[in-house]
Amino acid sequence: MTDTAITPAEAWQRMLDGNERFVAGDPQHPHQDVERRHEIAAAQTPTAALFGCSDSRLSAEIIFDMGLGDLFVVRNAGQVTGESIMGSLEYAVEVLKVPLIVVLGHDECGAVGAAIESLRPDAPMLPSAIWRQVSPIVQAVRRARQEQVTAGEDAEEINAWRVGQLHLRDTITSILHSSELISDAVASGRLGIVGANYRLAEGTAVPDVLVGVAETAAAE
Repeated sequence: MTDTAITPAEAWQRMLDGNERFVAGDPQHPHQDVERRHEIAAAQTPTAALFGCSDSRLSAEIIFDMGLGDLFVVRNAGQVTGESIMGSLEYAVEVLKVPLIVVLGHDECGAVGAAIESLRPDAPMLPSAIWRQVSPIVQAVRRARQEQVTAGEDAEEINAWRVGQLHLRDTITSILHSSELISDAVASGRLGIVGANYRLAEGTAVPDVLVGVAETAAAE
């Protein structure tokens, strides 16, 4: 079983090491055999909880070269927080005792694109459920557009990568503000949170926000 005594920094390093193997094309595919399946059948002690986008190109165990029982994965379109998301993350922290939450955004995100398009004057009305999903991202769109205006840049074409980065940071802020349990675990040093952006073509998970985690890699 996974050692639950590892620190947030050690948990993140394991994930970085796995991502490096994946990028290099030399994955080990750990914990994906019959023995592992039997080993974890009675209980799970994952290395980390990962909250990411539902995008089919973001298979967490593949891009971090991990296996069964290694990650507690929570996903929805655009990694938008909500009641079920927070309940799942609190479960991971309080019951499973994960030392790390990774919030994973990515480039070319459809939810980010939909949020950007929704602010265009001629934008068609989105189906109600889709609008409710992407509407929390709109505040990041507005901030990115204002940044471009302030910098004297053309704001007609909003920088989607910047929107994704701002939304990732908003998501981490929302998690910390929404859950006293999680914020207390971070304050105690038991839990760390990493916000990372996954680059689809390169396969790299680039850290952008590190809370309660020693900086293993430079955040952009």
